[in-house]
Amino acid sequence: MRNPLQEQLLKAGLVKKGKADQIARDQVKARLAKGPAKPPVDQDKVDAAKLQAERAERDRALAAERNAQAKRQELQAQIRQIVDTHKVKRGGEIEYRFNDGQRIRTVLVDAALRTQLASGALVIVRHGDGVELIPRAAAQKVYERDGACVLLDHGRKVGETSAAAADNATPASDDFYDQDRFKVPDDLIW
Repeated sequence: MRNPLQEQLLKAGLVKKGKADQIARDQVKARLAKGPAKPPVDQDKVDAAKLQAERAERDRALAAERNAQAKRQELQAQIRQIVDTHKVKRGGEIEYRFNDGQRIRTVLVDAALRTQLASGALVIVRHGDGVELIPRAAAQKVYERDGACVLLDHGRKVGETSAAAADNATPASDDFYDQDRFKVPDDLIW
């Protein structure tokens, strides 16, 4: 049973009989279907979306890495600038030795610089391939940016943070070693 409009279009020759039958079948299927017909899933579109999401994630990771690298370079440039502006001119014949990781390094200083180093007024920092002496105030700025650049600081205890360095409070466990029998002579040179 056809629609009168379909019959008229067939008689006029505007529509072919096979096409009209196909449309009629599609309409019947649509009416009798239990739920809405799902459009076919295009696997290429799904793969393209996954690939795009992976690329976006990779791009975000690369951007974060580049930002971190730029931040490290900026901090290193700030440290270089601080050391260049605050370095103390050194010279003399007294060898002052200190640890640089697993190596023992030597810096030639005079008596005044040696006493300032021993008291903690001066700090030894890594600068390029060499080392430089800078005052404690400049060393605090270096600590804020990267504490690993500071090689020798007698004014700061081992493992002490910058907030604890400002307090300079001695813990109770060090009281035992503060006795007279454990004092290290001030003129000890090793």
